Amino acid sequence: MTSGAVKQLGIELDTFMNQEFDPDGNHIAIDTTSIMNPVVAKSLNSRGIELKSGRDIKFRIDYDGWNQILQISVGYSENPTISFLNYSIDMSQMVPSSVYVGFTASTGTLPESHQVLDWVFTSIQLPGIPPSKPGSDKKVHHWNTKSIWVIDLPIFLGMAILIACTYPLILRVLRRNQCIGNQDKDDIESQSRTAANAPEMFTYKQLSVATQNFCKENLLGSGGFGIVYKGIISSDPPKTIAVKKISATSKQGEREYLAEICTIGRLRHKNIVQLQGWCHENEHRFLVYDYMPNGSLDRYIGKPYLDWRTRYKILTGLASALLYLHEECGNPVVHRDIKPDNVMLDSDFNAHLGDFGLARLMFKDASVTIPMAGTPAVLGKATQESDVYSFGMVVLEVVCGRRSKGFMDDYSLVEHVWNSYTKNAMLDCVDQMLDGKFEEEQVRRTLIVGLACLHTYCMLRPKMRKVVQILLNPNEPLMELPDTRARPSAVYLSVSSSAPTTEFGSTSSSYIAS
Repeated sequence: MTSGAVKQLGIELDTFMNQEFDPDGNHIAIDTTSIMNPVVAKSLNSRGIELKSGRDIKFRIDYDGWNQILQISVGYSENPTISFLNYSIDMSQMVPSSVYVGFTASTGTLPESHQVLDWVFTSIQLPGIPPSKPGSDKKVHHWNTKSIWVIDLPIFLGMAILIACTYPLILRVLRRNQCIGNQDKDDIESQSRTAANAPEMFTYKQLSVATQNFCKENLLGSGGFGIVYKGIISSDPPKTIAVKKISATSKQGEREYLAEICTIGRLRHKNIVQLQGWCHENEHRFLVYDYMPNGSLDRYIGKPYLDWRTRYKILTGLASALLYLHEECGNPVVHRDIKPDNVMLDSDFNAHLGDFGLARLMFKDASVTIPMAGTPAVLGKATQESDVYSFGMVVLEVVCGRRSKGFMDDYSLVEHVWNSYTKNAMLDCVDQMLDGKFEEEQVRRTLIVGLACLHTYCMLRPKMRKVVQILLNPNEPLMELPDTRARPSAVYLSVSSSAPTTEFGSTSSSYIAS
């Protein structure tokens, strides 16, 4: 709070109807000055949710500081939360830089009982836009350093909640030139250092020495965003790294480059490739990752190198990585480019999901234009369900030992497995290079999981938590599949690229499904 006028933001869950300003006695409203004058209110009856039902209810409140969008999602505890109310608001103009976050409730004339079973508050500082160079005569704009904050509120019965919240960090006014291409090393450095859990900054000289001046012998491959080299950092003991050199002609702009640092830089999971550092000097941009000696999964599909136990371990590890991204890393991350090319294998053939150039902190129901690596933009919905769909395609490719090379081929692979399922002959789909050396029930369950992830209707695809439970526990009940496969309303899109496959991530195919 500040002296003078009260500044606050309230999200109210109202179970009592005031005739003057409420739509009904079962609604959510956003208040900025008074609960008697909400800026927006919406009845929950449209979603079939009753605050006084006695059931556990989850609420999720997201604020995107870059886009200035407040989003409220709601759902019963046993169901996923669904976007319910969106409101455009500039928090920096609404509340001061130092505030309290909390709850308040009142029953009025009604005898009600309220319980907060659990709540989580998370704030992530995003990199600001750097100041313009001294003496520049170009037009400048003012930008604010923003934060994304997220609140998860599972509640019992209806309750009125007033949340006064804004950025936990002091706002700094930053300025920049209109032309981002003219930003120098210090600009990028200042932005990257503001990122939460920013990785180490390397010098160009360090990476040049590590890769022996980026010699051809250390070339691992190339992809849509640049070239990947193997390098060795002089340390005690020496450390092997993978250095991705961002191409000067890459469409991965400054913001996307920084977004990858911010996104993968804060992720910590045994099945995710660790971003070790970055470098920006003059026109040179690099991202430094853990080195994966066995390359990418696509190199092994259709070849007799991987036994069934190894394949199953890879799929389980990939599923675990997606579960972490979707549910366990604080703010959910949608990868948007799940494919064998981006699944890296360490010396023990453990799976590590990499290439987060397209990953985003996402909000449900956000329809976006997806910039494919090395390809024209494709319009689609980037959601957790689209990641699940892509995982299902990887499952079929790994079990069947067959890569999908085009739209008709992609579709026929799914149809081939589906037809085998309806004929109770799923084992006929298994890669013949396994020579029958696999656990039949485990293979059958894995293929059913793959088909479930490829369900035509995105809302009927399983959550990754359910997928992981099935893969880890042979007694976990399987999801049911329909008797017939519905005609797809969205497609699995394969995009071919002339670029050679990289051992760190390539652009040979991308899976998109709404």
